[in-house]
Amino acid sequence: MKVRTETRRNAIVQAAVELFKEKGYERASMNELARRLGGSKATLYGYFASKEALFVAVVKAVATVHLSDAIATISGDAADQLSLEDVLVRFGERMMVVLTNDAGALAVYRMVVGEAGHSVVGQLFDESGPAQLGEALGALFERAIERGELRRADPKVLAAHFSALVTAETSNRLYQMDPQPMALDDIRRMVRRAVDMFLLGAAPRASVAGA
Repeated sequence: MKVRTETRRNAIVQAAVELFKEKGYERASMNELARRLGGSKATLYGYFASKEALFVAVVKAVATVHLSDAIATISGDAADQLSLEDVLVRFGERMMVVLTNDAGALAVYRMVVGEAGHSVVGQLFDESGPAQLGEALGALFERAIERGELRRADPKVLAAHFSALVTAETSNRLYQMDPQPMALDDIRRMVRRAVDMFLLGAAPRASVAGA
């Protein structure tokens, strides 16, 4: 029963992915989803209490599930045994492989941007992944500050600055009709530039003689 239930849940999520991509969050309906699946709304609500809950499942399945691997690289003891530079490079590469080469994730991001101004979709999306990513980065930077590797600053602000630097060279892909996948070597060079720039700006300030 458990296997069948999980299989059915996955089928609902995959059908919802296509429905949301086609119609957007506001115009997609549980009625239409039930029709496409050949079942009833009651069945859908047995798996997901609301359209909002279903959307969160879609976001996690398509757009943020891969970010858990990136978060794992900056969390816990394993991250603290590497240099901050190495941790940030590994994190940046894992995150950018998804953001630049996953067409499904890009489609969800575009839907979020289009719907965020007049629905709760933006908030739901943020809570489903990006906010958790920011918290993990903030915790990493807080530990680095305590070790003296970064200057005293708000870790959450440092997290926002680093995320912006990592994505700075690819943000325009969101508006392109059919952006081509990026080669891994190009991603590595891009991430290295972002990490170098971040560490240059966030490094402890050397004391100035006579200041």
